[in-house]
Amino acid sequence: MTGIAITFLIFAIVIVWGGLVVSAVFLRRRPERTDYPPGGEDDHREDAAPIEHDT
Repeated sequence: MTGIAITFLIFAIVIVWGGLVVSAVFLRRRPERTDYPPGGEDDHREDAAPIEHDT
C-alpha cells in the first residue's frame, strides 16, 4: 500500500469509529429528550385516523 492509501485508510477509520464513540458518549450523557415542541399532545382519538384503502 502506498503512503496516501494508508493515510486515507487511517482517516476513514478515525471518522467512522470517532463518530461512533462521539454518538455513544452523547447518548450516554443525554439518553432522552426532556423538552418537546408545543402541539404534540396525543389525545388517543382513533376515529380521526386517516382512511385506509386496499389497493
